[in-house]
Amino acid sequence: MKVSVVIPAYNAMDYLPETLANVLQQTLEDFEVLLVNDGSSDSIETWFSHTVNDARVKLFPQANKGLSGARNAGIQQAQGDYIAFLDADDLWEPDKLQKQVQVLDEDPTVGLVYTWVAYIDRQGKLTGRIRKNEAEGMVWPTLIQHNIVECGSVALVRRVCFEKVGLFDESLRSLEDLDMWLRLAEHYAFRAIREPLVFYRQHTDSLSRNWPVMEDCFRQVLDRAFASAPTEFFHLRPQSYAQAYLCLSWKPIQNRQKDHQEAARLLRKAVGYDPKVRQSEEYWRLSLAITTLRYLGVRGYDQLLTALYRIRRRLSFRKVRTLSSTVTPDISTS
Repeated sequence: MKVSVVIPAYNAMDYLPETLANVLQQTLEDFEVLLVNDGSSDSIETWFSHTVNDARVKLFPQANKGLSGARNAGIQQAQGDYIAFLDADDLWEPDKLQKQVQVLDEDPTVGLVYTWVAYIDRQGKLTGRIRKNEAEGMVWPTLIQHNIVECGSVALVRRVCFEKVGLFDESLRSLEDLDMWLRLAEHYAFRAIREPLVFYRQHTDSLSRNWPVMEDCFRQVLDRAFASAPTEFFHLRPQSYAQAYLCLSWKPIQNRQKDHQEAARLLRKAVGYDPKVRQSEEYWRLSLAITTLRYLGVRGYDQLLTALYRIRRRLSFRKVRTLSSTVTPDISTS
């Protein structure tokens, strides 16, 4: 078996059928799909027994253990040489696995291959946002300052790597991905495929908007990483914490309440760790968002954001390949 695709599912039936149908369109044929039912209270068992008839797909029920616990269960059941993770609401390009497998097959020193990410909304429409990271090789110094592996759905990992670094930390309520990538990066090279082969679905009410939890987990993950890092990397500590707080500063704004005062507080902490963060484009984008909210209010901010998103979609839709049946660029003028 070449690849095991691990899909954690917790009350995910709004998107899971679409995601599974998407996975089964992969051009690579030698793979299995491990659906881990993480204590769901929806109709996943009935849906699976009545509609899923592909022998490559298996369903494993367990009591709720969270995302890390579900991924760990999938890793322990996996038969593939390589393990891919896919969130139950994300989508892939059809050749995603084939291109990643080729990289791992050709270079045994590589432990993880990741791709670029295109963002979609709840309805599967492209937002126009694409995250492009290109760091390769021994990426730990880059990764500790910026999570280049944007989401779990982009990663393909050699199964033997988990035997060396262990499983996902089930005590973390957030950033369990970053914790794992940092542990892998201590020992293995990373490679990047410079194409948006993953479509990440954004949700306003997702856990990533819970910045108090993220703040605590950022500290845990970074403290642990630097505790085992070579002394030559200690100088990166201020930049790493500053970038973490810069990331956190967006969360109160992305939340439904759009708390610009909390965003400003977190931004001040970023500057406190590393004043040079003021020179970054991200700092000024965030400062502009905070100022807009302060003077125009939530309604004015939302109207401005809608207009900017519409422009971004128009500029980007020709540059991004889309899934023919499930993802289409939103270029409406309404």
